[in-house]
Amino acid sequence: MEKNETIAQENKMGTMPVTKLLITMSLPMMISMLVQALYNIVDSMFVAQLNENALTAVSLAFPIQNLMIAVTSGTGVGINALLSRSLGEKNFEKANSVATHGVLLAGCSYLIFLIFGMFFSRLFYTVQTDDPQIIEYGRQYLMICCILSFGMVFQMTFERLLQSTGKTIYTMFTQGTGAIINIIMDPILIFGMFGFPRMEVAGAAAATVLGQIVAAVMAVWLNRTRNKEIHVTFRKFDFSGQVVKGIYGVGVPSIIMMSIGSVMTFGMNKILMAFTSTAAAVFGVYFKIQSFVFMPIFGMNNGLVPIIAYNYGAKKSDRIKKAIFSGVVCAITIMLVGFSIFQLFTRNLLGIFNASENMMAIGVPALRTISLSFLMAGFCIICSSVFQAMAHGFLSLIVSVVRQLVVLLPAAYILSRIGGLDVIWWAFPIAELFSFGLSIAFLRLIIKNQVNPLSEGQDPEKRLLS
Repeated sequence: MEKNETIAQENKMGTMPVTKLLITMSLPMMISMLVQALYNIVDSMFVAQLNENALTAVSLAFPIQNLMIAVTSGTGVGINALLSRSLGEKNFEKANSVATHGVLLAGCSYLIFLIFGMFFSRLFYTVQTDDPQIIEYGRQYLMICCILSFGMVFQMTFERLLQSTGKTIYTMFTQGTGAIINIIMDPILIFGMFGFPRMEVAGAAAATVLGQIVAAVMAVWLNRTRNKEIHVTFRKFDFSGQVVKGIYGVGVPSIIMMSIGSVMTFGMNKILMAFTSTAAAVFGVYFKIQSFVFMPIFGMNNGLVPIIAYNYGAKKSDRIKKAIFSGVVCAITIMLVGFSIFQLFTRNLLGIFNASENMMAIGVPALRTISLSFLMAGFCIICSSVFQAMAHGFLSLIVSVVRQLVVLLPAAYILSRIGGLDVIWWAFPIAELFSFGLSIAFLRLIIKNQVNPLSEGQDPEKRLLS
């Protein structure tokens, strides 16, 4: 126990200058997520060389892929927040229990994805389109991604354990390695190079899961050999409903919040497919390209959550405020760069995917209009991480529900009926405006009722709800 206390007292999350700490913890994850964004684009870039139906099939799979990420990442957010807070409180026994329960919950999540992949992949496509080629491409792609998703599940879970103790540099190695394997294997498996069979769309899925499995093995090994502050073990394991409740108290709102993105995407695809499958392909391409803008901020969030959670447990209000301010400045800067690229190089971005003139005609105004939402999105993403780190993930959930379900989808449908395909895309900046207003209100509430009392020696627990 004394060794653990010494380690915790020296933990950089409680001592290093905040801006330097945020950069140190976030930069490796930002780089690795940029690499991940690259292989997402490479995936679609090679698939687009087959035909537009192949690109559409991969694009239509996004809601399910996002749902898998939502469940795994949302659980990871809960693990991250509770584990980092336990370390900040010097409660090492609880930290180990949180880590072990997190791995168990990850395994349970995988079983759900396995069942879906085996029995529901084809059905998912038939409710969206009656094009037999899109359905068959999509069935193959989604089945492989779901059945072999154990790589993704355990990669993300064990990476969260590394992030919780501030060892984010190692997640750059795992994510980077997985992404590189995916990029290398994509053309080999899609087109059948070097003696491998030509798998086409199924090859893109196989390359993805192969990279995830290798990354998962690395993440497990790095936790066992490098992460000395926590120990995952099922020897004398004592299941605790209280720990699970603590994880999902933060995790479930995060899961629902990210899953809402799947509902929104599914709804948007249904609206767009009523016009043309090319519009759905454009929407899929947008999500691939925008990941280059959003992934660095999500990577920074992975560093921001444990910093805020740790210092909240350690009752250091000044460090919490400094972390929030630094995060907002970085996020807005990144979004301004992304906005400029989307406005100035729209045709070049679409050209990566062999866009036809019809796709260009739809895609250019679409990307330029949607990117207007970037000007507010950076601030909203940082606020969401603050809410999660402070164990108020339900606030993130409220913002997400309002943005994507209450405003965006209804606005898109109404605009489609009034002005057709050309004006649908204005639903995104309109929805982001509502999200921005709610985020400001909730952030002020948290700082007033939970962060400020720390510096005054008060107990801020549950004040937000009082």
